[in-house]
Amino acid sequence: MTAITRVLVANRGEIARRVFRTCRALGLDTVAVYSEADADAPHVRDADLAVCIGPAEAARSYLNVDAILGAAQSTGADAIHPGYGFLAENGDFARACEAAGVVFIGPTPDAIDVMGSKQRARALAVEVGVPVVPGYDGEDGSDERLAAEADRIGYPVLIKASAGGGGKGMQVVESAEALADAVASARRVAGSAFGDTTLLLEKYIRGPRHVEIQILGDRYGHVTHLGERECSIQRRYQKVIEESPSPLLSPELRAEMGAAAVRLAKHIGYENAGTVEFIVDQDFNYYFLEVNTRLQVEHPVTECVTGRDLVADQIRIAAGEALGFTWDDVTQDGYAIECRVYAEDPANDFLPSTGRLIDWHVPSAPWLRVDTGVESGSVVTPWYDPMLAKVIVHGPDRPTAFARMRRALRSLSVVGVRTNVRYLLGVLSDAGFETGDYHVPFARMDGAWDPGPADDALRRAAIAWALTAFAERRARHRLAPAVRPGFRNNRGPDPHLSLDVAGRAVRVSWRPLGGDGVAVATAFDDEPFGDAEPARVVRVDGETLRWVDPAGVLRTSRVVRDGLHGGVQDLDGTVAVVEAPRFPEVVSDVPAGAAVAPMPGTVVAIEVAEGDAVEAGQTLAVVEAMKMEHRLIASAAGTVAEIRCAVGDTVDEGAIVVMVDADGGGADEGDA
Repeated sequence: MTAITRVLVANRGEIARRVFRTCRALGLDTVAVYSEADADAPHVRDADLAVCIGPAEAARSYLNVDAILGAAQSTGADAIHPGYGFLAENGDFARACEAAGVVFIGPTPDAIDVMGSKQRARALAVEVGVPVVPGYDGEDGSDERLAAEADRIGYPVLIKASAGGGGKGMQVVESAEALADAVASARRVAGSAFGDTTLLLEKYIRGPRHVEIQILGDRYGHVTHLGERECSIQRRYQKVIEESPSPLLSPELRAEMGAAAVRLAKHIGYENAGTVEFIVDQDFNYYFLEVNTRLQVEHPVTECVTGRDLVADQIRIAAGEALGFTWDDVTQDGYAIECRVYAEDPANDFLPSTGRLIDWHVPSAPWLRVDTGVESGSVVTPWYDPMLAKVIVHGPDRPTAFARMRRALRSLSVVGVRTNVRYLLGVLSDAGFETGDYHVPFARMDGAWDPGPADDALRRAAIAWALTAFAERRARHRLAPAVRPGFRNNRGPDPHLSLDVAGRAVRVSWRPLGGDGVAVATAFDDEPFGDAEPARVVRVDGETLRWVDPAGVLRTSRVVRDGLHGGVQDLDGTVAVVEAPRFPEVVSDVPAGAAVAPMPGTVVAIEVAEGDAVEAGQTLAVVEAMKMEHRLIASAAGTVAEIRCAVGDTVDEGAIVVMVDADGGGADEGDA
């Protein structure tokens, strides 16, 4: 047995806070590490001790092994939990911890190395009779060999990075003509994310289900599984909704896949927590994908249905305790669903969104768990993954869990960045998903699941915003309390506001009726105002507005204002609101033909040279931000007039990267 008294979490955000929560419950001291960009982050304040380990760039901070081990030494930490991402699946880091006399709360370095290579993992799966997808994982990873193997396997094929996970570098290729560009892009992403450009190929199975088995193993050879998680709702091969148990698996298939996962784990002497991932085809055949040698992002759904604290299990196993239970001792209780809330814009090809969170407010319920690394005032930067939180609900059955999740998402207030919350609500309301009849390509990327709020919801939000402004004016009215705000002995036009509500132009006018009553009228776009209708402010308590709408319904809205920016949250969800200034500034347009960075990031490729003739749709440059590549493409044929950045340059949002003299158009951006 090894005594663990102080745990350093070599990570950030919600996973650091989640590990700290368990450490406190176990009576352990906690240590945070942070980059300069995270100096005021919630995970830093949550810890007993904290150490700055470098600049914002992950390579110089959260991936800096020497700095992290130095932080452990200076704070007296005797154990390190890697979380997920960053160094979590780095065997050399685990060895460095051992060499420094610090307990690594995770698998052995050898297990990380073996399972970290998809090539070796596939070979070991074959050795113990676990089915694998047909493909190529040989040592010759040249472009020529990959092309030959793709022809042998038959299109479509799936390109995957041998190291790492999270869908980074993964691409479906439908034809031989598209292979070269896809391989080049996959190598760039793999090299940037994992420091390893090795690729493998698999036969792309259409319409599969992504099912993973949670495993735990100790140093004494005991291994068990804790059931499965369904992770088939993905975008760009990144999971966004997970649930447990899977609506697909029968008890017999669950037992068979669980046994296969345990068999593979025992074969490699696996210790600590891990996940064996499978895909299941439409005929219920399952195939091994990979082993993630770490705690998964979606582990909370397993905790909800099994009642186990997986981080506590990890710490006890790392300290040398025996597992002490098997799957037969576990009871699956009800259903759990997790939705990942991202700072991204589904209406704009899911482009990540950065900025300061004007409001972050989460509901509270006994069946609800929200794991997050942000709060009101937090800044979402381009340096790290754009996930804001994981919303997890538990229910006695799947329909109840779904209803609770919809309620939780509508009650979440996120103002200051664009999010995928309405997209998640759209998925949850889809008939196929509700019945469990879905698969990996099921998640649509065309915005159909995020149609935006209805006109009535926009109108109510605009009125709530205007009533708050009215209440503020009334509170400031001190000279003659009996006189209505805005009173004039020669009546002028009613006060009005011009608003942008969730991207829609809405105007609101109001006329005081005495006391807390007003007559309000609204208009969309350039339409004339409708008839004025009575509404009433009942109470304003901080951000909470209690009001009676024109239909006579008493409502509660959360109205958050930061100058002219803010948002309104109620039963319809949250909408962003921007109030037009009385004297708007003149904003210059982007020059025609300018290919601009869609968000802050790093230029990873320039695909053209000055003087080149380009066609519409041709890639001009590639910018990487938030672990994603974004192609800047020519929207019309023309000639490259100027290249303003070089590979490796860091650019701000809106920075011009390439100028094109185009006939009838400029340039646009899209995702690789």
